[in-house]
Amino acid sequence: MSTAILTGQPVPGSSIEADLRSLGFDLRTASDAAEAETLLAEVPGDERVALVDARFVGHVHALRLGLTDPRFPLAAIPGAVTAQPAGRQALTRAMARENSAGGGTTLVDSLADRILTALDADGTAVHRPELGSLVAAVPADPQARNEARQAVADVDDEAVRLKSAVKARDGFFTTYCISPYSRYIARWCARRGLTPNQVTTASLITALIAAACAATGTRGGFVAAGVLLIASFVLDCTDGQLARYSLQYSTLGAWLDATFDRAKEYAYYAGLALGAARGGDDVWALALGAMVLQTCRHVVDFSFNEANHDATANTSPTAALSDKLDSVGWTVWVRRMIVLPIGERWAMIAVLTAVTTPRITFYALLVGCAFAATYTTAGRVLRSLTRKARRTDRAAAALADLADSGPLAQGFAEALKKPARGLPGFTAPVIALLGGLAVVLTAALTDFGGPWPLVAALAYALTSGLAVARPLKGALDWLVPPFLRAAEYGTVLVLAAKADVGGALPAAFGLVAAVAYHHYDTVYRIRGDAGAPPAWLVRSIGGQEGRTLLVTVLAALLTASQFPVALTVLAVAVALVVLVESIRFWVAAHRGGASAVHDEGETA
Repeated sequence: MSTAILTGQPVPGSSIEADLRSLGFDLRTASDAAEAETLLAEVPGDERVALVDARFVGHVHALRLGLTDPRFPLAAIPGAVTAQPAGRQALTRAMARENSAGGGTTLVDSLADRILTALDADGTAVHRPELGSLVAAVPADPQARNEARQAVADVDDEAVRLKSAVKARDGFFTTYCISPYSRYIARWCARRGLTPNQVTTASLITALIAAACAATGTRGGFVAAGVLLIASFVLDCTDGQLARYSLQYSTLGAWLDATFDRAKEYAYYAGLALGAARGGDDVWALALGAMVLQTCRHVVDFSFNEANHDATANTSPTAALSDKLDSVGWTVWVRRMIVLPIGERWAMIAVLTAVTTPRITFYALLVGCAFAATYTTAGRVLRSLTRKARRTDRAAAALADLADSGPLAQGFAEALKKPARGLPGFTAPVIALLGGLAVVLTAALTDFGGPWPLVAALAYALTSGLAVARPLKGALDWLVPPFLRAAEYGTVLVLAAKADVGGALPAAFGLVAAVAYHHYDTVYRIRGDAGAPPAWLVRSIGGQEGRTLLVTVLAALLTASQFPVALTVLAVAVALVVLVESIRFWVAAHRGGASAVHDEGETA
């Protein structure tokens, strides 16, 4: 239960009490500051509490934005301030000071606004939502009150609410082909008490059914798969819009939305590969290549953003040119489309699945994603080389966590700390790239079962350690994690392809999927300010260099027919460990009252 304390003299004809009750608040009334302080002390510390001026005039949605958003400990709009348990102490302190200064006398000015001023004076962070055309005011006289009421009548707050439910920045397909009607589906869900997490789950189930349809290998199955994939994407847009429409944000919800997106897409790749196999066409290598490429694209996005989001002096001529291009309307949409964001990508996959073959679908996907990856990475490299950003310790720690170094790489890093200090600043990504290329190319250019991939993997463990031996604060050090991802995933793909036996590539697909889940989970923990996964988890699954070495050991010791079985066992073991720990962590964070988050996410 949430409690709202109405302060000041009530105004005849005001709807404030009904509005607050409609938002789930239990009401108390205080005639002066002393009584408000007493009522505040009586509200249990684990509940949300709000102070609202009884003379408030405004839209219900303005009150909703200001008083019910779960993401912020303290929030305010004109005439109202609210605190969740995490912000309660600051609110109580500000209230006591204002009561002492005012002597507890009958309220004339807005107590909520005075407390907000006191919070600002303390340097306490208070969220102030962007209201736009919505009205929130405390009129000082009858004339001002009438003007405010007329302003409320002139603006349809439901229309504003629906518009604000749509993500501010999205792809062309999503903006013009999905959001115009998915926002109304979100409202329908809200009015029936459905939660964003339920819609997210429905989206996952729909995508899994689509993958199952694709796995039939029939034309009817492919058509149904394409239709269901679009339906899944509509629901995927709806869950975020529902969260924004009803302000139902949560830590668990953000994690589910992010991880389910990847699960849906990669399960669909597997369904296409199974369907193609039924028709006699083996496209597992293409499916695995698409998953590797897409995951590495995301790691580039994550690493670049983590390296730069809190950097200082973070400007460059390239960024300025990009901002200038954004001022020209049509270039914004072209640039968003050519990076093949999730809406455009899923639409392309759905259409090609329905009218062509899985092989053609994967070829188009690989070409499109490769171009998009080249375009975005080149732009980010140019930005990094031309800006004079100073990166923080937090950014360096995030990149180190994204590197996913196991015991071997960490041991080498510790031993090579002193020599690494004398290396030029650009060497970390170069070393990571060369070490990764060496192991992947060696596996590709030698016979399966030979010793040379194992030797290259040992050298790769050494270079991985050297790459992270000093803090990753260089201009291009954000490239280290994606280079390491490409090396690990690429080694698994190449060795499975070289084995040239049935089941090797599907087993490799399962292993890369399990490891990719661990890497995505790491990203979302960092984004949620929850830190990286525990060290024991990284050690238990070997780290990226340990898994790369283990796969080369298995390829050297086992026959080609035994290799798929070993990969399957490894995939199951990694999946069990990371899934159990991930689910335990996120459910515990949700139950423990971790700060709610809402991640708008990348369009990719």
